[in-house]
Amino acid sequence: MNEKSFTNWNSLSDKEISRYIGSFIKHHRVLQNKSQDDLATAAGISRSTLSLLERGENVTLISLIQVLRVLDKLSVLSIFQLREIISPLALAKLQKKTRKRVRRKSGTKESKEEVNW
Repeated sequence: MNEKSFTNWNSLSDKEISRYIGSFIKHHRVLQNKSQDDLATAAGISRSTLSLLERGENVTLISLIQVLRVLDKLSVLSIFQLREIISPLALAKLQKKTRKRVRRKSGTKESKEEVNW
């Protein structure tokens, strides 16, 4: 097992978390056999910005997103996706309010007419 898989993120400082992100970027860049120059050019950032990111220094969120896009790692952002969870009780109440059938309004011309067969 990887020691990073058991990391207590709440106990880390912001700087340490930035280093983890930088290590992640560098690891995947090397796996894809890309130089810093190649990745930076493809992401539209400078090589020095990529170097800062890999060292865990301050860079913009946009720069991180651009690098993740080039590395085809945007899927790591799925953790930020919000999912609405509805309780069974709230679901039952919503289903109770939905109409089950159509009725004619009382007092309409059609309902007062006699049907002759």
